[in-house]
Amino acid sequence: MKLVQEFKEFAVKGNVVDMAVGVIIGAAFGKIVSSFVADVVTPPLGLLVGGVDFTGLTVVLREAGEGKAAVVLKYGVFLQTVFDFLLVGWAIFMMVKLVNRLRRDPPKPPAPPPEPPPPTRDQELLGEIRDLLRARNAK
Repeated sequence: MKLVQEFKEFAVKGNVVDMAVGVIIGAAFGKIVSSFVADVVTPPLGLLVGGVDFTGLTVVLREAGEGKAAVVLKYGVFLQTVFDFLLVGWAIFMMVKLVNRLRRDPPKPPAPPPEPPPPTRDQELLGEIRDLLRARNAK
């Protein structure tokens, strides 16, 4: 009974539930990325590189004979997989970059300059003297 209780505590922890949600969303997002790469990114790149397909590149290590299958090194399949990985990686990088740009907060307007402090008593007196001198010179 204790084992069942421990499993229940483990399975209901927030981390496990969060991880399960992440895996499910990740699988769904993987389909989106695969479709994006296969249907949006790959066709223009295929035109650009002339429809390169490395999967046919092989080296026969031993010919087939006497009921034995040939031993073939399919390095082209590996190269195609690496190429596909680079395309997927680039597409994901660009999507994340776009999402991050959209998620950024809009730039805030610059803060207004601080208001000057009120004049001191000395400055007020000097202002009054200036005003009296102007009035006297205007006569």
